[in-house]
Amino acid sequence: MVEHTVAATQALVTLDVALPGIIWGWMITLNMWAKSIGTGVILIGAYLLMRHKKESMPNLRWLMPLISFVALNVFLAFTLLDLHQPLRMVNIFLHPHWTSAITVGAWMASLFTGLITIMAYIGAMDQFPDFRRHCPISKKARENSALYEKVFPFVVFLAIPVTLYTAIIMAESSARELWQAPTEMMQMLLAAFLAGSASLILISEKWSKEARADLALILAMSVFFGFMMYMGEYFFSFKSAEAEATLVFVHSGGEYNAQFWMAMLMGFVTPFFLSLSAMKSDNIVILRFSAIIALIGLYLAKDVWLKIPQLLPLS
Repeated sequence: MVEHTVAATQALVTLDVALPGIIWGWMITLNMWAKSIGTGVILIGAYLLMRHKKESMPNLRWLMPLISFVALNVFLAFTLLDLHQPLRMVNIFLHPHWTSAITVGAWMASLFTGLITIMAYIGAMDQFPDFRRHCPISKKARENSALYEKVFPFVVFLAIPVTLYTAIIMAESSARELWQAPTEMMQMLLAAFLAGSASLILISEKWSKEARADLALILAMSVFFGFMMYMGEYFFSFKSAEAEATLVFVHSGGEYNAQFWMAMLMGFVTPFFLSLSAMKSDNIVILRFSAIIALIGLYLAKDVWLKIPQLLPLS
């Protein structure tokens, strides 16, 4: 039904029927999960390089930007695939609106990915002499080996807003009381710490015992506080009628009850105890298992938290 026309543009303003069901599905879940890995490895890697000598973590300077590069490109690729008109994404760069969180986030994520590419390239030349020897610009890169250290602080700085801006976008969604900006920002940051430490654990076999102990502690603390955040919202949502109605989907008998508690048990509770155990014994097998199930559980938790608010009718 046509409500009225705008004379200046001859545009038609219509009353559309709301789209029922889940609009943001698994693509957005994968988007956020990959972004947590891409930013988290940088944040945790920076902490480790500050505390330990790089010789005690021989492959960190190379694999840290590589993991981040792959994860960020997964994040950007699925962002584009989820858009109804992917080619319109170019307007964010040609005609940016700086009041939009999407525009600001896209620019920061693109700059972040560009700097990560430089770090991965320099790290590859340091790690693989044959690659350096056959690369046409390797001589110049060797002469500017300090470029890695110059770029790294900017990458660490950008990692924080890049991992947080999705929380602002979710909080701007109409009638989604469960996606409140303060809690979502904390959840995004804890997810980055969890995903970053878990990803680095998987490549830490040749690292020093002290570096692995730090990773185990970070993983244990991030899953502990992440679990507390979910439990706080699960049990104390009564101040918002909509949030309480939304969480019915994960309460006893709810449609997502099994997935929610599987995510809590697999991604948060079990890794907490396994990480503490591995931190004392330096058992790399237990630590790796803890990291893997934490990453799986994080994906399941993000999937539930993304979908359930969309199941509540807006009318």
